Amino acid sequence: MTSWFLFSRRAALVALSAATLLAGSCTAPRTIVSTGKVTPKGEFRVGGNLAFNVATETISKTGSTLKSAAAATVSKDTVGYSGTIDNLQVAALAYVLDPVRPSSDLYLRYGALDRLDVGYKYAFGSHVFDAAYQFLGPTGTVERPGGTAGAMYGSIGLQFASQRASLPSLPFLDNINDILGFRATRHDIIIPLVFSHSLGAEEEIGAISYGVVYTHTFLRYGFEPGRVFNGNVKVPALLEQKTNFPSFGGFINAKLGYRYVYFIPSLGIYYQNYGNYQLLNNKTASLSGLTIVPSVGLQFRIPSSRR
Repeated sequence: MTSWFLFSRRAALVALSAATLLAGSCTAPRTIVSTGKVTPKGEFRVGGNLAFNVATETISKTGSTLKSAAAATVSKDTVGYSGTIDNLQVAALAYVLDPVRPSSDLYLRYGALDRLDVGYKYAFGSHVFDAAYQFLGPTGTVERPGGTAGAMYGSIGLQFASQRASLPSLPFLDNINDILGFRATRHDIIIPLVFSHSLGAEEEIGAISYGVVYTHTFLRYGFEPGRVFNGNVKVPALLEQKTNFPSFGGFINAKLGYRYVYFIPSLGIYYQNYGNYQLLNNKTASLSGLTIVPSVGLQFRIPSSRR
């Protein structure tokens, strides 16, 4: 057991160091690494994930031409309102709604009841609180099996994520902030429905999981440009706007390891119609697209002290 705890400590430090490198990420975490079996009563699961968020709409709205235009515009003392300003606003919104960048998270889960676990996830900018209820499959543990290899499990979860959304400190996005004074906050409700097949009794060597996810996002945003003019008239700020939109997706993951340590690769695909957004100067924009979220993670199981 001593060697196991030393290994766990080293692995946890490596995971924490890797996650810290991506601490600038800021998006609602949609990486699903849970299985249909919730954390058994009295047990803990702790882990971390590294993911990459690939949003088709954001890619299409932040091309090299727009980046060059932003760099040229930011150097001016006054900026005339044009289609470039519209495009910069859309790029800022797209990036906050669904950024294209690496992300990371650390999480802790605890088995509160036989079929209910609760958890907290810190995604470096987003705080996630959640619970999951297991409606299918046995509730045993690796030490006290209640099921056999290949047993099927099912659970449904409810997650709440909250964050102050902001554009990261990258040259192109910094230019948008300087020109437009962009600000935003968002809250996300995430409901994953998960099914899994155990590898070994009670997931002793892991599980294969799949399911669907519903997400609903609530966004508040505004623009406060300091030097954008329409002719000789300064463009007024866009006061706080409120909007919301749903997202639908599916995922698959594999939990692979033995008893205490598991490696978890995962892939999720989502579609969302982000809706219509009010811009400066009474302009509007509409956004929609696919998002692909591949990830890899490491999870540690801490058994109950009860025998």
